[in-house]
Amino acid sequence: MPIKIGELAKRTGATVETIRYYEKEGLLPEPSRSSGNYRLYNEVHIERLQFILHCRTLDMTLDEVRILLEYWDEPDKECGNVNNLLDEHIRTVEIRMDELKQLKQHLITLRQKCMSEASAKSCGILNTLADNANGKHKKTQQ
Repeated sequence: MPIKIGELAKRTGATVETIRYYEKEGLLPEPSRSSGNYRLYNEVHIERLQFILHCRTLDMTLDEVRILLEYWDEPDKECGNVNNLLDEHIRTVEIRMDELKQLKQHLITLRQKCMSEASAKSCGILNTLADNANGKHKKTQQ
């Protein structure tokens, strides 16, 4: 039974804008149209959109999703490249985790610059941020 885009969005948790975007990107097949020119989706669209959304929750790029969909569309194709794609994605996540750990440490260090409430002009956090933004190591007192 065909459904309109609003119902597809409701069933999958995607926004209407996201669905249209995935159509434009070629990730979702063009839906049929009603006599009133409404997009009409079917079970294939629902399953495919759920697949895409799940990949996106795993932080996969649209290019990665596109590759995975190619394999999903050809179920008899060997999946070695799928394994390679996931291995590369895992490496990317590991790198990002390291970067986030460094960011966390930087924020902890920054937070230690102001341990009590004070005026904004005396705030160690604000002064450090301003000094780094201006390329200075220490703010000159006026």
